[in-house]
Amino acid sequence: MSTEPDLFKGFEAITIDVGSVTIFARTGGNGPPLLLLHGYPQTHACWHKLAPALARNHTVVVPDLRGYGRSSCPPSDATHRAYAKRTMANDMLQLMAKQGFARFAVMGHDRGARVAYRLTLDYPDAVSRLAIVDIISTLDQWRPEHQTTRDRIHHWAFMAQPAPLPETLIAANARDWIEARLKRGARGNVLTGFDPAALDDYVRSHADPDRIHAACEDYRAGATCDLADDRKDFDASNKIVVPTLVAWGSVGSLADIADPLAVWRPWCTNLFGARIESGHYIPEDNPDALLAYAESIFKP
Repeated sequence: MSTEPDLFKGFEAITIDVGSVTIFARTGGNGPPLLLLHGYPQTHACWHKLAPALARNHTVVVPDLRGYGRSSCPPSDATHRAYAKRTMANDMLQLMAKQGFARFAVMGHDRGARVAYRLTLDYPDAVSRLAIVDIISTLDQWRPEHQTTRDRIHHWAFMAQPAPLPETLIAANARDWIEARLKRGARGNVLTGFDPAALDDYVRSHADPDRIHAACEDYRAGATCDLADDRKDFDASNKIVVPTLVAWGSVGSLADIADPLAVWRPWCTNLFGARIESGHYIPEDNPDALLAYAESIFKP
């Protein structure tokens, strides 16, 4: 039985056909629209500590990205475009449009943050404000000077290997894989910051072979077409012009980068940032601190 009604009390569950996929989401609250995007190896449930508070002043939409949670898994091909961040960004644009929102704010964590900044670059008229949580751009992630950062998140290279190698190895013990990923990024390398119901949702989703493959395709896209899309925008000096918050954890994925804002500054014209006492999974590890910064940028 699903535990999520307890995680998102007062939120409605919806499933929306956006064209090539169906997207599952929770929605609740009143006010200006705000889209929250999860990362790997999670689902929309990662926002359960923040969404109710944000819903006091916003209409909050909390989806599962394609291939994750309860959203559908489209077929993949050699281009990996089915799981490109550009493709996922279009899903989110269509999802919000079908809720009646032509312009909205967006906050993303981890892979969801990559969808969020791609959405903002591709559809600048649709995004009013942006919050990026504990990442640098995909292009910057692959730069030689960030080798140390890549070494700390070695699953990037592993999951981008050709199918079916990573899929087979992950499927051999999906729960151990998911818990190991979460522990590695969590403050103190423990799972105590994760609600058991949310953790069960992550494991349940990623125990499905189709979703294991989808997640690997997400990372294969990150090493190919997402990288190419970023490089094209960077070379063309395309900028994110909306107010943009970059938040990172003190012991998160960017802990070895002296100044994450300096990495983002070439991408953004209206940027500010916050170092939060947290591991990588800030929405669950230190939601109160993230909420304070989010409310400052998303204030109606």
